[in-house]
Order: sequence, then C-alpha cells, then structure tokens
Amino acid sequence: MSTVRDRDLRLWLLDRRERLKAAIERFKENAQINHLLKEVDSALERVDNGTYGLCEVCHEPIEEEALITDPLIRVCLGHLTPAQQQSLEQDLSQAAKIQAKLLPGKNVSIPGWDIYYHYEAAGPVSGDYCDLVELGPGNDSLFFVLGDVSGKGVAASMLMANLHAIFHSLVSVGLSITEMMERANRLFCESTMSTDYATLVCGKISQSGEVEICNAGHFPPLLVRKNEISNLGPTGLPLGMFCSGDYTLNKLRLSVGDTLLLYTDGLTEARNKADSEYGEKRLVDLVKSFPGSSARMLTEACLKDQRSFLSGAPKTDDLTIMTIRRAP
Repeated sequence: MSTVRDRDLRLWLLDRRERLKAAIERFKENAQINHLLKEVDSALERVDNGTYGLCEVCHEPIEEEALITDPLIRVCLGHLTPAQQQSLEQDLSQAAKIQAKLLPGKNVSIPGWDIYYHYEAAGPVSGDYCDLVELGPGNDSLFFVLGDVSGKGVAASMLMANLHAIFHSLVSVGLSITEMMERANRLFCESTMSTDYATLVCGKISQSGEVEICNAGHFPPLLVRKNEISNLGPTGLPLGMFCSGDYTLNKLRLSVGDTLLLYTDGLTEARNKADSEYGEKRLVDLVKSFPGSSARMLTEACLKDQRSFLSGAPKTDDLTIMTIRRAP
C-alpha cells in the first residue's frame, strides 16, 4: 500500500476512533461500539507496523476492493467464512441494484435531439458515470455527463455514486458548466482520498442546437459532421487531482445529423486474445461507415464491432457509450 494511501487510511481510522469514543461517552457500556473501537485500534496498529492489508491466514495481500468495502477486514476473500462470503455477495447484489437506480431513464431527451446510451459493468458494479438530467419546466436544455473514476469494483462504484450526488446537487443550483465543474472538482477532492480522481465529459444541449461541453481529462469525444470526424480534447484536469482548477468551455452549434459520441476506456482499450487493442482508429473508421445513423443504431454498431474484435476474449473494464445526435 502506498505511503499516501497509508496516510489517508490512518487519518480515516483516527477520525472513526474519535467518533467511537464520543459514542461510548454517550451510550456508556455498549458491547458493539467497544468491539468496533478495538477493531479500529487493531487496524491502526497494523498500519503502523506495516502489516495492514495482509491476510492473517495466508499472509498474502487482501483484495483492495474488500479493504475499501470494509477497512477493518483481516482476511482475504478466499479465507472468509461461508457466512461472511454470503454477506459479501448480498452486499454486492444490493450495491448493483442501487447503482442501477442511479442511471438515467432511456427516454430522457428534449425536442430536437436523439440520445441513446449503453452502460455495462465489468463486474457486479461499475466505476463509470453516465447521466442525463432534465433542467426543469420551461428550460429548453438538457445536462449530460459521462465519466470514469479511478479504481475498479465496489470502491469505484462508491466514487461514482459520490459524483452522481455532487452533480445532481449542483445542476439544481443553476450554475454555468465551468462553475459547476470547478465546484464539483473541489467537492470531489475534499470528499475522497488524495489518490482518487475522475475523468469526465459534461455539458449542456439546447433545443436550438447549441452545445456547451467541458472535458476534464477524459477521452476526447468524437464530433461527427457529415463525413468529417474531429476530437474534442481536454479543457481541464481530471476531477480530484487538485482541489482548485480552471475549466474552459467548448461552444458548438450542431446541425441536423451532426453527432457527439462519448465513451469510456472500456470501448477503445479493450484487448482481444491476441492482446491487440481495439483503439480509436478502428472506432473512427466504424463511425465513418455509419453516416446518418440514429443514436441507438450507432451505439449498437460500436458494441457489435467490439464484440467481433474481441472474439470471445473477456471484458476487463466497465464500458459506457453515449451518443447525442441532432435530430430534425
């Protein structure tokens, strides 16, 4: 475990220790709280002597996902009791259901736009963030965001849920896209460990065809105009890298048939059995071969082509695609 992660973990454990001590003062003799305090003290001792994160049975590193789910865990997944394994499976199942509820409805859109997305977790839960938010009655705009947080599994899904809460609270305030990004960056930075970050693209589309878009260190979305395809590169650093950061805005006007294709690394960085990468060039060539396609058709064409490329090789990363097309 890195020195930075050790330091953050130690601070987290010390904070929980103080809260437990305060709870003991309030509730006096409470066996559960006393037990938790002993567990926290034990975890702090393991951090200090360098054995934190090692299984007490086999002495091999405990899975990081398990540690983040339960920082007090002492054994790796292979040495959990049957009851502990069942409890973990139930927790993962519940987490997957909660995360599914955070996804936008498939029918979210505004007049003049055709929007479709595909969201696919590599495991029970995902670290990708996909959102479409209607801005309320009388507003002719729609907010969109697609991103990817650091890490995998449960830890990443917790960061994804954090981002979802941050952006939904900021959208309701009525900030500009750049103000929203700056505040989201600070909130995310202050509420996560120093090694956590998120790349994402967010923006706003209007019924008039206007698009405002900001890219925080994410894969450049593809802008498709007739037979021309260009990239919309980063306009700022990933969220969470530094608590202060400036973000600039791209303003576009899309004509009927113009399309934005947003995606996470689960699309272009997928590798087949020959260890070849799908890559951006193949994606661009595919998009060129589907001129005038609807948002759903283009998204499904990307998925079909990737499956053909993989030829049965397992997917190792979460995959999200969002297609936003200017419609008649």
